[in-house]
Amino acid sequence: MKFNLKSSYIIAIVAVILIILLFGGRMFFIIEAGERGIIFRPYTSGLDTKNIYGDGFHIISPWNKLYIYDVREQQREETMDVLDKNGLSINTDITVRFNPLYNGIGLLHQQFGINYINVLVIPEVRSTVRQVAGRYTAEEIYSTKRAEVENSIKEETRKVLGENFIDMRALLIRSINLPEQIKAAIESKLKQEQEALAYEFRLQRAQSEAERRRIEAEGISNFNRIISASLSDNILKQRGIEATISLAESPNTKIVVIGSGKDGLPLILGNN
Repeated sequence: MKFNLKSSYIIAIVAVILIILLFGGRMFFIIEAGERGIIFRPYTSGLDTKNIYGDGFHIISPWNKLYIYDVREQQREETMDVLDKNGLSINTDITVRFNPLYNGIGLLHQQFGINYINVLVIPEVRSTVRQVAGRYTAEEIYSTKRAEVENSIKEETRKVLGENFIDMRALLIRSINLPEQIKAAIESKLKQEQEALAYEFRLQRAQSEAERRRIEAEGISNFNRIISASLSDNILKQRGIEATISLAESPNTKIVVIGSGKDGLPLILGNN
């Protein structure tokens, strides 16, 4: 009896070891930090889109399959040719940063699969860049409305990816490359526009200065006219007498002749 019990234990242990050796790679999983997992049960409920497995050690049935997704921020760089509003070819370099929504990877997997970056993210980014670029001219994309173009691409890409369980963190236009002839023509036009603006500014400043001087001259002329109109002979004599008295009290004054000046005003003679 003891021999049979011992044999049963041995057989059970051997069986467990064989199961581990045969199916261990399909039963035991470690999900790393920054990863999430979902289970596909082929013989029962199929893909479980609701239960998301976090990081740590997990055991599943060997006939089920665990799909692991990297949910950390990822980056992709794309170089593409797009057409502007007038059909001119423009080469652009784009960088997009994104990550799957933590609680949406079940639905993401259901619709796009584990290769969602090449199936969803990159095609949508390329499509949006082409659509937005087609609304502007090469000059606008290259210079005058570059920020507006970049913002439009960001917002439209963020919206379409967000509807498909992707959180787009950033989208950058690293460079915009035009044919050299077109680029030189645009830069020449922009230079001429800047020179014209500078000339206009100088002209406006000169006109403003001329207007200021005209107003100042009118003010002085009006002041003199008002003063002249208000000065009578009696007032002038009164001011002269007051000035004479003030000078007479000065220690430098030597002789004051009363009534000998023009219009009968006093004269002051002799200084130290």
